[in-house]
Amino acid sequence: MSGGQKTSGGSAPGVPRAPSPDLGAETGTRARVARLILEQGPITASSLGERLGLTPAAIRRHLDNLMGEGLVEARDARPLGRRGRGRPARVFAVTEAGRDAFVHGYDDLASSALRFLAERAGPGAVTEFARRQVAELEERYRPLLEGVPPQQRVRKLAEALSSDGYAAAADRAPAPGGGQQLCQHHCPVGHVAAEFPELCEAEVEAFARLLGTPVRRLATIAHGDGICTTHVTPQEGTQTSTQHSTEAGAASGTADGDGRESGRLSPGGSA
Repeated sequence: MSGGQKTSGGSAPGVPRAPSPDLGAETGTRARVARLILEQGPITASSLGERLGLTPAAIRRHLDNLMGEGLVEARDARPLGRRGRGRPARVFAVTEAGRDAFVHGYDDLASSALRFLAERAGPGAVTEFARRQVAELEERYRPLLEGVPPQQRVRKLAEALSSDGYAAAADRAPAPGGGQQLCQHHCPVGHVAAEFPELCEAEVEAFARLLGTPVRRLATIAHGDGICTTHVTPQEGTQTSTQHSTEAGAASGTADGDGRESGRLSPGGSA
């Protein structure tokens, strides 16, 4: 997640905030501005105007309103190289309250239900539940990826996830060794997954099977990273080793103490 110094946005300490609106259900210009910030943020006001075809005055009006409601915050952009004179560019990002406004439905009820399941049937029941939930998603996505060239599968998966509200995008991985990154800017179950990382683990297992190549989760919204980022191993050179990777998947996929996955998951492997 791109970072930077927070300069404004949010409500003053001790001042109660009105319930966040349901931005996910809105269809107007304000919601379009908020969604683009969610999907592409941190992003500059000029970039927002160019992509949405709005004047600087219109963009400023919507940004002021969103910041006034605590849904968006302004930051100083981190320079990519040597910074010249003058003020740093300002970028805008969605706040935690802004993410909530894109609907985290029934979080408390879901968390309570999973706690009850873990207490009555043990942690393994939560894992089984998570895999069963993801199986339905995997079943719907598989026909969309069949016949798609390997180098285009991550993009197609991102499109499918976006249609389900995950605000996903595919990009080339910056790390040595190549590959691609699948970035999910929104997670409908992020608050629940913070307590039950089994939901994230089951999702990553499904990604590995759908893409037919090992994947590795680098960051999660549930862990506080702002974006769920998954590294996808390049297909070249992996075809002959898929069987070995599958057998080694369970051994190499590990999770740290906070529940973040630090190992690689291969098709059919588990955390």
